[in-house]
Amino acid sequence: MVISGFIGLMLIGLPIAFLLAVSALLYIVANDNLVLLDSFPQQFFAGLENYGLLALPLFILVGECMSEGGIARRLMHMAMALIGSARGGLAYVNLLSNMMMASILGSTVAQITIMTRVAVPEMERAGYDKDDAVALTAAGGLLAPIIPPSMLFVIFGVIAQISIGELFIAGIVPGLLLGLAFFALLGWFARRKHYPANQALDWRQRWQAMRDGFAAGLVPLAIVGGILSGLTTPTEAAALAAVVAVLVGRYVYQEFSFDALWPALTRTARNSAIVLLLIAAAQLFSWVITFENLPALTAAWLQSVSDSPVVFLLLVTALLLAIGMILDPIPALILVVPVLLPVATDVYHINPFHFGVLVCLTLVMGLLTPPVGSALFTAATLSGVKSERIAWLLAPYLGVMLLLILIMILFPGLVTVLLAR
Repeated sequence: MVISGFIGLMLIGLPIAFLLAVSALLYIVANDNLVLLDSFPQQFFAGLENYGLLALPLFILVGECMSEGGIARRLMHMAMALIGSARGGLAYVNLLSNMMMASILGSTVAQITIMTRVAVPEMERAGYDKDDAVALTAAGGLLAPIIPPSMLFVIFGVIAQISIGELFIAGIVPGLLLGLAFFALLGWFARRKHYPANQALDWRQRWQAMRDGFAAGLVPLAIVGGILSGLTTPTEAAALAAVVAVLVGRYVYQEFSFDALWPALTRTARNSAIVLLLIAAAQLFSWVITFENLPALTAAWLQSVSDSPVVFLLLVTALLLAIGMILDPIPALILVVPVLLPVATDVYHINPFHFGVLVCLTLVMGLLTPPVGSALFTAATLSGVKSERIAWLLAPYLGVMLLLILIMILFPGLVTVLLAR
């Protein structure tokens, strides 16, 4: 009854938060455990009683203040000064800017929204094919969930009850490896498609771009530096970064107006409410899963297939790729982590930080694959390029990302190396 109701409500388009809550109610009714309704409100709010969740609206606010303050544009100019006049230089600039943006926003859709508006017109004017420019910008969004800060890491840490700061640290090496792999792929494309060379900058232009970009770099420095040094928690780092973004935009670049702060706070509250409602409803669904003893049943089935951690992670990767094509990463994360994490840690003795990075990285691929692919359709809508064309051009980037996931499965030390310091 619960499974049929879940599938039926999903097919008619019920929002995922209400879908999770209604499924929990269906389970209670189906099992005639009406006494559990007395605990229903408490379970709903229990999902939000976690200090780490405060980082979510703060990181969203960082992105809003950064967008209003002209930081994104100056990060791109700084990347241009760093790359120089190499063939395909603007493509490298786009990717490097995406890496910088990933260290600030932590949201794939937000990152693609900003970079599509900033980078794609610049590449078009330089002579790049618009389809390639949009595909590269969308591919850069794949870096958002793995380079700290990451909203998916925050949610995974809350669900798994593990340190969000250490999860951020675990994502640093895989994020850099993914960025380097994309740079190598771009080098091949630059030769094959004869990308134009960057216009050379004289030393004065280069110095000005670096000087302007330095202030913009204070925002990711406040986040990553605070967490790595142990001086701040992820929540405190997000609050500090929001203050830095406002000060830099207002007093350094003089583009941020305090009149824009209230609309930014309003958008932050609206977007945060959507995510937090999902998490609260997920607590109810996890409650149902606990009563159903689903983790134990899943563990028994997987152990009957194989007792190898590598085989388990390969099966999980295939499952998450399929789920990611249908659901957005946040609801998918909420659905699968309570079931799979106990199996991974208790049965196969997999490091929870290693598992978290793999899960988040695999699920985000679904943002750029049909049939749902919200980031894919965001890029298509903003650029006017057909989503089918973008998806085809994204295939090499997704292939590289899948290869990195397989390497991380075989060599977990790539993820945990900084945790062992």
